[in-house]
Amino acid sequence: MTTNAELLARRTKAVPRGVSTATAVFAARAENARLWDAEGREYIDFAGGIAVLNTGHRHPKVIEAVRAQLDRFTHTAFQVCAYEQYVELAEKLNARAPIVGEARTILFTTGAEAVENAVKIARAATGRSGIISFSGAFHGRTALTMAMTGKVAPYKNQFGPSSADVFHVPFPVARYGVDVETSLLILDHVLRSDIGAERVAAIVIEPVQGEGGFHQAPPELMRALRKLCDSHGILLIADEVQTGFARTGKLFAMDHYGVHADLITMAKSLAGGFPLSGIVGRADVMDRVEPGGLGGTYGGSPIGCAAALAVLDVIEAEGLCARAEALGARAKARLETLRRRNDIAPIDDIRGLGSMIAFDLVSERGAAAPDGAAAKRVTASALQQGLILLSCGVAGETIRLLYPLTIEDDLFDDGLSRLEAALAQ
Repeated sequence: MTTNAELLARRTKAVPRGVSTATAVFAARAENARLWDAEGREYIDFAGGIAVLNTGHRHPKVIEAVRAQLDRFTHTAFQVCAYEQYVELAEKLNARAPIVGEARTILFTTGAEAVENAVKIARAATGRSGIISFSGAFHGRTALTMAMTGKVAPYKNQFGPSSADVFHVPFPVARYGVDVETSLLILDHVLRSDIGAERVAAIVIEPVQGEGGFHQAPPELMRALRKLCDSHGILLIADEVQTGFARTGKLFAMDHYGVHADLITMAKSLAGGFPLSGIVGRADVMDRVEPGGLGGTYGGSPIGCAAALAVLDVIEAEGLCARAEALGARAKARLETLRRRNDIAPIDDIRGLGSMIAFDLVSERGAAAPDGAAAKRVTASALQQGLILLSCGVAGETIRLLYPLTIEDDLFDDGLSRLEAALAQ
C-alpha cells in the first residue's frame, strides 16, 4: 500500500510549491459525501472540492450520463463541429437563469475563464474598459482575474503590476467596519477620482463572497448597484462560480434578489465534478461580440455538457434547493448551540444562505478580533477526526461548510459532531 507520506514526498519533488494543498491526504476513491485516502481511511467531505460537488462525488445519474457520452464521442471542439449537448445545456440555462428578456449562454472550462470572458463581453458591448470589483472578492488566478480579486496574499504577491483599469471598492462586512453606506460612498469617490462612470464597462460582484468569507451582498447594495448601472450604461456581472446550482437554496444566488444581473458567470457545481464553466447573459449584450472573438479548444466539452445536463435533472428530481435550505437550517441551529458553550474555541457570526454556511473563529468569546491561527487549528483537528474542512476569509478566520447537498442525514449529523470535536480540542 502506498502511504500518504510517500505520495507527499513524490508530490514535493514533482509539483511546484506554488500550488498548495489544504491537507496531506491523497484521495483513492469517493462516493457522495465520503472519501477514502490512499491508506484506506474514510473521511466525511465537508469541502466538496471547493463547492464543486453539490450533487456529491460520482452521483449515479451523472456517471451514467458521462459513460453514455464516452460511447459516442469525447471531443470535436465546438468551434469545429458543434453538438446537441452544448445547445441543449445552453437552452436549459437560458430558461432557468434570472436574466431579464432573451438570454444566451456560452460555455468554457474554468471559473476564471468564465469571468475573464464576461469582462471581454462587457467591454465589447459597452466600448469601455473599466472594471470595478470588491475587496475580499475572488475571481480567479489569470492575469486579469487576479487583478479583479480583492486580496493581495497569496494571489497577487510576486506577479508584478496588475492589469489596468481595474478598481476595488470595500465589500460591506461589519467585522471590518464597512457597511453598505460606506461601500457606496467609496464607490462614488472611485467614480469621481479614479475613473468616470462613462468609462466603466462593468461592476462585478459575488452575491455571496467565496474566499472572502461567505459574506452575503446585502440586498440594498445590490439594488443600489443595479440603479447605478442603469443610470450610466454599466453592466452588472454576478460571479456565481461558487454560489450557483442550489448551494444557496436557489438555482442561482441572484434568485434571492429583486434585481437581475446582465451577465452571470458559473462553474464549479455546474457539471458535478467535471470541468465546465459558462456565462449566461442578456442576448443583446452577448451578441455584441463578433464571431471568433470568444471560444476555447475545450470550452463546453461534450463530457462536461452531458454531466451538467444530468446535474440539472438531479437538482430538480431530488429537490436539492429545498434540501440546501433544510440542511443549512440544521447546521446553523447546531452551530448556535456551540457558540454558547465555553468549552470550545470561541466562534461568532454564524451566517449563510441555504447551505453556503460559515462562521468565524475569534480571539475570545464576545470579541470581534478574527483568529486565523485558530481556524487553521480547527481544520487540522477536523482532519484528525475524519472530516475534510476548509477555511477562508480576509484573515483566514472563517470556517466554511460545503457538504454535498445529497449527503445522508446520519452522515451529516456525524460530520457536525466531528466539527464539534474539532472545536473542542
